[in-house]
Amino acid sequence: MNVIHQARELQAGTHKVCAAIGVFDGVHLGHQQVLRQTLTDAEQNEGIPVAITFDRHPSTIVAPERAPRMIYSLEQKLTTISQLGFEHVLVIQFDQEVSRISGMDFITGLVKDFGSLASICVGSAFTFGHRRSGNVTLLRNLGAEHGFKVHGLAAVALDGEAVSSTRIRTAISKGQLDATGQMLGRAYAIGGPVIKGAQLGRQLGFPTANIAIGDLITPPHGVYAVHISAAGKSHRSVLNIGVRPTVSEGDPTLHVEAHLLDFTGDLYGQDLEITFVRHLRPEQKFPDLESLKSQIAADIETARQIFS
Repeated sequence: MNVIHQARELQAGTHKVCAAIGVFDGVHLGHQQVLRQTLTDAEQNEGIPVAITFDRHPSTIVAPERAPRMIYSLEQKLTTISQLGFEHVLVIQFDQEVSRISGMDFITGLVKDFGSLASICVGSAFTFGHRRSGNVTLLRNLGAEHGFKVHGLAAVALDGEAVSSTRIRTAISKGQLDATGQMLGRAYAIGGPVIKGAQLGRQLGFPTANIAIGDLITPPHGVYAVHISAAGKSHRSVLNIGVRPTVSEGDPTLHVEAHLLDFTGDLYGQDLEITFVRHLRPEQKFPDLESLKSQIAADIETARQIFS
């Protein structure tokens, strides 16, 4: 995948550009509709399809108190967009300077830097630019002026309700992972690099990989059967999400720890993807480490039965 950070880096030459614009957090069914329309436009116009997105949620800059926790890391988002068929993604570093660009200036800048725009595709409710000055109406006015077509696609509905990143975050926070997968159009997964931990799992006889997930939203604290992808291989695993109440008195730090079944090896520094299979039990505090050790063994046996 060709990831660029300025539109002029594309060097489209005589080719027209067909662009999809959005935050695309989760790359859910509604986003996929926008992205696939862009691919269709590019095929029809013999153009270059480009997905335009941001390195973070714009609210982290313009309204940090309202910024949501993300469904996907930037790496997950780019991988998923690539899997849909995009070779080029423009990732805009959203900072204070970018936040002050008006909707009109943002689009006219794209027209200038790409050289020629054939189409822009967004969701019908999409807004952009300083003080949300850009919307589908502005795009259509600018399209008439600069010669590009505009698609403002209505939201995709599931069970009578619009699919949105906000709805998916709510489903994740409630542990509704089947519903989350339906709205994403794929199994729900999170990911991140393996970092050094306290090695408590190793002391208990069940070594774990500690995974840094940044600001991603997580399902409710508890134990899950999961598949973990590491270096292109899938491993049956048991995942714990929580604050480790048995051993971390007064420490509210969230830990995401995975025990890979029948695995030996060094995972430090590797990026892992965690795909959820089933919730096993809520997080709980045990009276002592022996009780915790016995429960971990039981969790692993339950997971083995689920996988088999």
